Amino acid sequence: MANFVLHPQLARDCHVLGHFQLSLLLLLNDSQYPWFVLVPQQPDVREIHHLGAVDQQQLLRESSVLASAIESAFKPDKLNIAALGNIVPQLHIHHIARFRNDPAWPAPVWGKLPPVKYSSERLRSVIECISSELSGAGDITFSRSGYF
Repeated sequence: MANFVLHPQLARDCHVLGHFQLSLLLLLNDSQYPWFVLVPQQPDVREIHHLGAVDQQQLLRESSVLASAIESAFKPDKLNIAALGNIVPQLHIHHIARFRNDPAWPAPVWGKLPPVKYSSERLRSVIECISSELSGAGDITFSRSGYF
């Protein structure tokens, strides 16, 4: 992990919330959807199968923990989980809570609407919701960015 650098696009578009054993936990700065991203902290990894077997299993565990927390915190109608990487080649896994009344439903969120940045109050609320659900996960450390 020493040579890991977060892709500049992810750094610009997201808030770093913390990290699991393997992955950074990010929140995309688009208040239209609770949209979280896991980024394995491994240099030069583009695809899941590029990770070693142990890290693949760890990524699946972290994704499952995050998915459960999102469902508990936000009660979405559907949870979309995807690793696309067409624009950002660094391996990252999107976890997007979708609702029948969200502005893109039922279409994919990518490119549908311009992002709407979080207000400070709404950002704090979303972070508190997800951190409360993840606090029992044990293997996550939250950022000391002043959100908590």
